[in-house]
Amino acid sequence: MNSTIRSTLIGLAAAGVLLPGLAAAQAKDGYLTDKTGAVVKAPRAGVCVRTRQWTPALAIAECDPDLVKKPMAEPRPMPAPKPAKKAAKKKKAKPLNVQYKIELQGMPFAKAEMTAENRKDADKFLAGLAKANKRAKRGPVRIGAVVVTGHTDRIGSLAYNQKLSERRAVVVKDYLISKGVDQKLIFWEGKAYKQPIPVTKFCDNKMARKQLIECLAPNRRVTVEVVGRADRLAKPKK
Repeated sequence: MNSTIRSTLIGLAAAGVLLPGLAAAQAKDGYLTDKTGAVVKAPRAGVCVRTRQWTPALAIAECDPDLVKKPMAEPRPMPAPKPAKKAAKKKKAKPLNVQYKIELQGMPFAKAEMTAENRKDADKFLAGLAKANKRAKRGPVRIGAVVVTGHTDRIGSLAYNQKLSERRAVVVKDYLISKGVDQKLIFWEGKAYKQPIPVTKFCDNKMARKQLIECLAPNRRVTVEVVGRADRLAKPKK
């Protein structure tokens, strides 16, 4: 659950609701799955939780039936034309997936703490979601899930950084809950240093340690992704 905000978990606290926290959630074939291998679905929005690796080619009928190729049906004879109706029936609103994301970067080295700037950015993100939801012309956003993913820099062992990334995710999860996000809608996980920010590839390990730590700061982060569903409203008459 790899871009700079899972640029649409492809909405959050905006609706005041946010799935049970799962530290052991796994990504498989483009969708988040639980320990039994079943695809995780947001309970209130009824939408499958996609990972960053998801593409239309990985769509499955259970989650995105409209994207799964269907076998060509044999041509049927053209039906007799129906008499014209006096008034066309209104089309039903089509559900629209929505997604919001933010990267809280620059956490202290070897610590699971939010900086003042991290808290400021998180507050601004939540406020922006609430404001966008109020003025949305597509209808209220039904929040399905909030995915919180912790990351580290590459300094240290994988085992150490895995635990550190999980602790960072929990810190941000608890902060979101303190701001009114429903904990039942939050998933959290740690990725250690497996998903670095691209620009940090230029940080040379031959640098002085203090300089290397500063260079890798963008990787010490937590990603917050919000997914949900909204109704696409009909265009207003001219």
